[in-house]
Order: sequence, then structure tokens, then C-alpha cells
Amino acid sequence: MARYRGPKAKIARRFNDPIFGPSKAVTKKAYPPGQHGRGRRKKQSEYAIQLMEKQKAKYTYGILERQFSNLFDKASRKTGITGEILLQLLETRLDNTVFRLGIAPTRRAARQFVLHKHITVNGKVVNIPSYAVKIGDEIEVREKSKSLEVVTNTVAATASKRFPWLEWSPSELKGKLISLPIREDIPENIQEQLIVELYSK
Repeated sequence: MARYRGPKAKIARRFNDPIFGPSKAVTKKAYPPGQHGRGRRKKQSEYAIQLMEKQKAKYTYGILERQFSNLFDKASRKTGITGEILLQLLETRLDNTVFRLGIAPTRRAARQFVLHKHITVNGKVVNIPSYAVKIGDEIEVREKSKSLEVVTNTVAATASKRFPWLEWSPSELKGKLISLPIREDIPENIQEQLIVELYSK
């Protein structure tokens, strides 16, 4: 399936948010990319603002329109706050869970880890980035992949950055989803209510 492989700094500037990780482009050039970026002062419509928020969420989690739409449909059928449920579904994708556990430095890297069969779920290799992790599932770095330099370096660098919905064992390079994340614990700068309003039109 096609993925966005263009300039990350350009997307970060479009949304004025370092959605792919720390970016000097956002702080140096706090205006949209392009020849007329500095001169864009036109007030955005309500629809444009909602659409931008959806696009930001898609780029942040690295998924395409159809997948995002399917996740929203699934969230809207569940009981509760649709926007928060949508974020929970995004957060519990396997690639994002690998990223949150600190096994991979970015979501893109986490996706590659999963695709290249470095990750197991409940002892079985899973190479589907969109796999929905369930409460109680154990996510572990495959035994033969535990010595990879990128894994050891990332785990060491993210040792203090942990999330309350995930349990982590650094000695075993194993994590577990112990609960669904609540909105206050999800650090992404996404206004999910705008996305709900967009799909509700």
C-alpha cells in the first residue's frame, strides 16, 4: 500500500506542528511551505480547519484515507466518545504500540520493524502494522532481533518516557497493553472533535 514518502519538514510546516518528531523547520519557518507561504493570511473556512485536522492525524499515525475512514466507522459504532475512541484505535495499532514502547525511534521505523518480522505478539510473529493490539497482549522484540543496535540505542534513549497504559520490561524487551489510553495520556496535538464534526457532515 502506498505511503507518504515526501519531505517531512514540508508537512510539519503545513500544520505548524512537528508531527514526525522534532523539526527545525517548524521553529525556523513558522509559516506554510511554498512560494506564497508568507503571504497566506486568508481566513480558513470551518470545513478547511476540520479537514486539516484529519490530515494531520493521518500523517501523524502514517495511515491512508480508507484505513482512517474505516477506523472512524468502527469508533462511531462503539459506545462512548467517538473522538477519544478513534484515538484509542490509532494508539493501539501494532506499529504505534511498538513506537510507544520505545522499541523504535519513530512510527515509520516501528512500521519497518513490524514488516521485517522483528516483533512478536503473544509469542507469534506478526508483520501487519495495522494489527489491533488488545488488552493483555504481550509485544516483544523477536529473540534474534534483540541485539540490533537501533533497538538497544532507542530503548536506552527512551528509558524515562513511558506511558501508563503500557507495561514494559527492559531486560526482556517485552511490553504489554494493560489498558486503553485515556485522552489526557495521549500526547498528540490533535483536536479529535473537529474530525468527528467533519465526518458528521
